[in-house]
Amino acid sequence: MSDTIFLAAGGTGGHLFPAEALAHELKARGYAVHLVTDERAAKYAGHFPADMLHVVPSATIGSRNPINVAKALWRLMSGLMKARKIMAQHRPAAVVGFGGYPTVPPLMAAVRLNIPTLVHEQNAVMGRANKALAPRVKAIAGGFLKSAGTYAAKIVEVGNPVRPAVIEAANTPFAKPDADGVLKLTVFGGSQGARFFSDMTPDVIATLPEALRSRLFIVQQARAEDEERVKARYAALGVKAEVAPFFKDLPARMADSHLVLARAGASTVLELTVIGRPSILVPLPISLDDDQGHNAQILVDAGAAVMRRQNTITPESLAADIAGLLSDPDKLSTMAANARVLSRTDATVRLADLVTAVASGTTVEDFKANSNKGARP
Repeated sequence: MSDTIFLAAGGTGGHLFPAEALAHELKARGYAVHLVTDERAAKYAGHFPADMLHVVPSATIGSRNPINVAKALWRLMSGLMKARKIMAQHRPAAVVGFGGYPTVPPLMAAVRLNIPTLVHEQNAVMGRANKALAPRVKAIAGGFLKSAGTYAAKIVEVGNPVRPAVIEAANTPFAKPDADGVLKLTVFGGSQGARFFSDMTPDVIATLPEALRSRLFIVQQARAEDEERVKARYAALGVKAEVAPFFKDLPARMADSHLVLARAGASTVLELTVIGRPSILVPLPISLDDDQGHNAQILVDAGAAVMRRQNTITPESLAADIAGLLSDPDKLSTMAANARVLSRTDATVRLADLVTAVASGTTVEDFKANSNKGARP
């Protein structure tokens, strides 16, 4: 059996982060790891622990325009041909997809070459790319996904892999804010969500009572084109804030927070549970399957978060939510503890066990049976 495993991920950190965590674990077990991604994600893969990076063209068919559809299909076919050539050359032991359209060409190429394949679904509902691949792969690893429905026999609930930086941040216990001390609010929205927070959050902060606003320290992710105007607005309000397009140490920033305001991507929800922080979650409204809404509901049901739908939010309503929580240290502490109850830190090991089992020809049924007996496959 080959000692190389391919990981296919791209598009967003939500796809790359669990792949990165798995890569560290597989390399620790002696495997070579190759990352297959598209041009967009390749820009952010500089610290990914891959022995080799393969960039494969891909596209999503989201337009009804015939010309755009034709272009997307051509890119997908080009990606499939390139991926097939790469797979045939390296013959990996297994190919693991992490969702998003860049995973489709490499996984389809691997299926056609009879290379063992599986996908990992981070969210509580399956995304479109993984739905398309589900009938063809050997196994489906679930982060928040439950082993039910059409592909129940293929689904193994392993949890979502956690990056080392998140595990390290989890060592910082939640500290209730002092009666007159600094109140730390961390705001981020991912590549598709930061614009909303850049537009809305300064208006929200302006609506807060002066006594509360004067105690704030805000860490906020904002797109590069929004950074200066957000900084200027906070400066005009007299609010201390650190605003940047990207924070390399975001897990540590979350750990230093009293409250997090964010989208509800799978990685965000996972990291909130592992680090254990209270949150206000605003699911991305353009998701076709409301995957972020389902993710957020997990924390809401546990008493760890408040969920607000974007189309219902006003500066006054969100200010009331923030003020209510930051004015109640005991509630913040309870929410933080409730988040930690959901934490699962063995997901990386369990996913790596599943990957190596599938690579060796073990069926999902046998893997589940061995796992239930407490044995590592």
